[in-house]
Order: sequence, then structure tokens, then C-alpha cells
Amino acid sequence: APATLYGLQVSQEPFGLVVCRRRGGRVLLNTTVAPLFFTDQFLQISTSLPSHFISGLGEHLTPLFLDTAWTRVTLWNRDMAPAPHVNLYGSHPFYLVMEDDGSAHGVFLLNSNAMDVLLQPSPALTWRTTGGILDFYIFLGPDPKSVVRQYLDVVGFPFMPPYWGLGFHLCRWGYSSTDITRQVVANMTAARFPLDVQWNDLDYADAKRDFTFNKKSFKDYPEMVRDFHSRGLRYIMIVDAGISSSGPPGTYKPYDEGLKRGVFIRNATGQPLIGKVWPGPTAFPDFTNPETHEWWHDMVKDFHEQVPFDGMWLDMNEPSNFVEGSQDGCPNNNLEHPPYVPGVFGGRLQAGTICASSQQYLSSHYNLHSLALLRVRGKRPFIISRSTFAGHGRYAGHWTGDVGSDWQQLYYSIPEVLLFNLFGVPLVGADICGFLGDTDEELCVRWTQLGAFYPFMRNHNDHGTRVTARSPFAFSPPAQAAMRNALRLRYSLLPFLYTLFHRAHSAGQTVARPLFLEFPTDPNTWAVDRQLLWGGGLLVTPVLEAGQTKVSGYFPAGTWYSLTGVGAPALLWHLVPIPASHQPPGAVCGKGQWILLPAPLDTINVHVRAGHILPLQEPAFSTAQSRGKGMALVVALTLDGFARGELFWDDGESWETFERGDYTELLFLASNVSTGSCWQGLGRAPGGPGTSVSVLRVPVSLPMWEQFVISWS
Repeated sequence: APATLYGLQVSQEPFGLVVCRRRGGRVLLNTTVAPLFFTDQFLQISTSLPSHFISGLGEHLTPLFLDTAWTRVTLWNRDMAPAPHVNLYGSHPFYLVMEDDGSAHGVFLLNSNAMDVLLQPSPALTWRTTGGILDFYIFLGPDPKSVVRQYLDVVGFPFMPPYWGLGFHLCRWGYSSTDITRQVVANMTAARFPLDVQWNDLDYADAKRDFTFNKKSFKDYPEMVRDFHSRGLRYIMIVDAGISSSGPPGTYKPYDEGLKRGVFIRNATGQPLIGKVWPGPTAFPDFTNPETHEWWHDMVKDFHEQVPFDGMWLDMNEPSNFVEGSQDGCPNNNLEHPPYVPGVFGGRLQAGTICASSQQYLSSHYNLHSLALLRVRGKRPFIISRSTFAGHGRYAGHWTGDVGSDWQQLYYSIPEVLLFNLFGVPLVGADICGFLGDTDEELCVRWTQLGAFYPFMRNHNDHGTRVTARSPFAFSPPAQAAMRNALRLRYSLLPFLYTLFHRAHSAGQTVARPLFLEFPTDPNTWAVDRQLLWGGGLLVTPVLEAGQTKVSGYFPAGTWYSLTGVGAPALLWHLVPIPASHQPPGAVCGKGQWILLPAPLDTINVHVRAGHILPLQEPAFSTAQSRGKGMALVVALTLDGFARGELFWDDGESWETFERGDYTELLFLASNVSTGSCWQGLGRAPGGPGTSVSVLRVPVSLPMWEQFVISWS
């Protein structure tokens, strides 16, 4: 480049690189602080850090910012119920550092080998990887939003989910027949809960094999899915990464066809490596092989012709293996027993997965374990995957795995959702009420309230738990009412949420975001991970502890209005004024401060930031119904009477509507209101009649409003 924003120095003795900002001279990367090791199976490089505030390096159960006091972070995809200090389902070797003045930078190591990242209190960081190359990208920001955007310029912007995918999803391992699955949907309808997508876990499959269904308990399976479609519902089922290998030849097409086409990962003798997963002996597709894409597509297409499902839930794709390595063990070689083993759970690379020396199309599994590739054809895809790597958000979303049903896991779900948004995977959420173990009513209510603000909202739990069905209709009338309010609140906000996903897809923005991303110059926001923002305008402050009816939240400088009444049938949205005592409920004005908010069991605190306009829609029992209902705006004015917002609208499911120009995009501007205090009241502005919201309409092919003007009265 003719002029750079950074300076680069190459030191020969000791060897290393120093990267600094030209403005101010702050050092962002300095690898001269420790020796470089570069060997075939062990690479180590260290750098100083300009601050202790480092975030990223997923996937782990951690707070938003990592502890630099001699912490080891291991990256190696693993089937592991989320617990602190262990490697989990994904590998994202990217970190973001907040600098002392509110600037930020990021570093991405494009390397898919097993690795440790060691954080040191100086502060400093050391990468240790078992192979590959040192391919670094440094993102200069200078603000954290720009760092994320620059990272996504490298790994790819997120895919655009279908509109229905943002509704409420319901699943359980234990819906053991079509009769039970149908009854669950009927119960949701009778209890007047919104529902967009019904799921089935492995119960539907014949002997737990992919692309089959049980002809006894799911005898009317295709008819059930078509019936759901006729009622405006969608349907998704689980598909595991392993393919059953134990049937007689000619009895199971996915395995027979896969053998013929050579799509399976091979062992040292060149035969398909056989492990064990739910159906028993199992072979594993090699998605680095182009032929595997065609085979997978053919299997998906064949099954879709029988059962017209709407999305796929990809599980066990780390890949997970119930035996270590394979049924025949693993060879004794340097890939299985490398000179350096990172801190993987189980102590060996093959623990819980397949042999590291297994052969794939591109290389050994040793080099490819953390990578996943997928191609889907048809309408806009909806894919949720457990295993992830950098760039995953281009193709699919993520759920946070087999979380426990406890308050600690409820809290950890917030930094997990925020981190995956930084990784470019905005469609993310945890299993509401928890997956493993017993829950209770209070936890389930609070989790549903927070889950209403996960970008991906699904209630899912394990079979055999004490509460045999954690569907909203299974609880007491007061609990149901609280959950219903949370769901109606989400459905009211779906046009706003959908617009945020469009901005993520088209401009590399985040959907759910940490406060520091929006307020980087306020150090008080940096470590806040018990709250989250939707975009820059909606702040959510959930209750995360048992027995609490108040919750403390941080409100950055500015004016924040408490949003209440959203979801009412008459489209009455309230922006509640602040009392003279500056105690909620109401707006919070002025400098950044912690506020103690009332939070009875039927309430989750949601605040709108002054200067923002949120598009909303009257909620219904599915997105198919709600998209035909009336729309409205919440206008939260600044003290000088300004607000801005936008709406992206298309048919909700066609492929690449934005790329083809088949959409409507509206910009809302409110201005010219003279007011000296926080805006008060319901649908009123102190400026009086005549104050308007003006709209810029982008010419597009889909019919929408020619103009949209709101007059206050």
C-alpha cells in the first residue's frame, strides 16, 4: 500500500515482527518477546498485548473477557457437555483486544490444527500449534465494530436466515412418535403460544440411522410434516455426521452409495474408518472431498422427496465418536502421539473422536479435524450445526450444545451468544431451560425470557429428565403467562431482528452485541456480560439468579426508555418516563450508571436507546400469520428530538433477495422536535401535533409503502 496505518519492523536478533499503529505508536504485535519455534509438529510464537482486555478464542465456557493470569485456552473440536476450562465444539482462533483509550484491534491465526493459546499476566499471549503454518491477519480497527467487520471481510459475512427461522422452535429428545409430536403442537396451540418450527430428535429415525424414519412409531411422518405446513409451521429434524455401516450390503443406501463413491474417511489400510455413534458401527463422511458434497446432496434430496423438511440440525459433527479413534484402535505413529499434545479433554487427540492419522481427501485428519464444509441447494437454507470453525456463519447457525439446566449455564449463555456474534455466527442460542438434568419453573421462566433475545430461540431438552416436558404449556398458569409475554415480545420485535440479520449479512455487523462494541470509550462496558444489546438500540437486562425480583444493569451515557406493553393486541407500545427520583421503571438519562431495576417473575427489562426507531409488528401464533398483521414504530427521541431506524423486508425465504434487488428497505428519520427532557407518554411527543417521521424508500420490485408518516397527536 502507498500509505499504511501501521508500521512494521522485522527484527533479526532476536527474530520477530513488531506491528504498531502509526498514529500514537502503540504496539499491537511484538513477537520478539520470546523465541519462535517452527518445526513439523510444534509451532510456537508469542506476542505482547497492549492490555488485559482480550476476548475471543472460542469455543469455551468463559466470561466475555478472558483471564490473562496464566490461562490456557485449547482449540480442538470436542463432543463435550459445556464445562469451564475444557475445549468444546468449535475452534475460532481469533481474538479482539480493547486498548486503554477505547481503540481495538484483532488477530486471526488461520490454522486448523490442535492448539493451545497461553495467556500471561505481563500481558502477553503464546500460540502453540501442532502443525500447519503461521498465517496471521491483523485487524487495526480502530474501533471494535471495525475489527469485527474486518475479520468478517476475511472469513465471510453471515448467511441470511429465513424469516420463519427467527420464530420460536420447540424440540425434545423423547417426542417418540408422530402422535406425541402432533399432540405437542396441539397443546401449544391450545395454550395460545407462538410456534414456528417443530423439531424431532433421533426418535424419528429407524435404528437411529440418517435419512430413514421408523415405519411404526412414525408411520405417518411425511403426512405429519405436510400437515404442519398447511398450518403455517415448519419442520426440522436432527441428522448426525456418522453413517451406519453395520447393515447387510444393499440394505442401507447412504452407506452403500458412499462406499461406491469413496466418500468416507479412511484408516491406515485405506478402508473406511469405523467408529461408533448412535446407530452402532459408523463411517464418517469426508467433507473435504468434492464427491462427498454430491453424495450428501443426493441423500438429502432423496429423503426430502419422502419427508419435505424445512431445515437441518447437524449434530455430532466434531466428529463425535463413542470409541477412541476407531473400533480397531489407531496406529502407533507420530500423528497419534505427537511430541506436543495441547490441553485437550481426555489427554489425547483421538479422545472422543476418530484417529488423528485417518486419511481425508485434502490431508490427514490431524490437520483437518476442526474444519467442516457443507453445500445446500434450494430455498434459503436453515442449518444449525454443533461443530464450527472460522467462517462457519457463512453457511449455518449454531446452538451451544448440551448445556446443563442450572443458573450458571443460564449466565454463560450470554457471553457465548455474544462471542459467536463476534465470530460472525449471529444465528446462535442455547437450549432454553437447559438440555441436561432437571430444571424448575423459575429457572425455565427466566431462561425463556432471556431466550426470547437469543438470535436463535429453541426450547430443547434431554429425555429422562424429571420435568418430562419443558414445553411452555407444561407449567403453572402464572409461569405460562410470563413465558407467553416473553414470546409475544419477541414476535413483536421480529421485523427489527430481521433487519439486524440483513445488516449482518450485507455489511458484516453483529445482531446480538456486547455493550463494549457500541460504547468502546466507556471502560465500564468492557466486562459487562450479564446484559446484551440487539443492534445498537435495544438493551436487555435479564435475571440470572434464583429468587431475585430485582436486577442490576449498566446503562451507558445517554437516555434509555423502558419498553413495556409490547405485544399487546392493540399495538400499544409504551416508552415509560423517568420519575424524578431517577429510579426505574422508566428512562435512564445522563452519564453511565448502574441501576437497580424491578424484575418480578413476569418481567424482563428491555430498554430502547434514545435516537433509535424500532419497526415492530403485531404478534401472532406464527410468523406466517404475523407477517400479515399491522406494523408500527417505536420512536425513542434524543433530548434534541432526533431518532433514526430502518426496516429490511422481503418475502422471507427466497434465495439472495438482497443480491437480486428483490426487497424493500426503509429508512425512518424523526427530527425537528424541541424537548428539554426525556420523552414521556404513550405515542406522544412533547413537540405537539405535526411532528413527523419521514421515510426514504429504496426503489425495489416488491410492493411496500410509498411513504410512511407518523403524526403525533
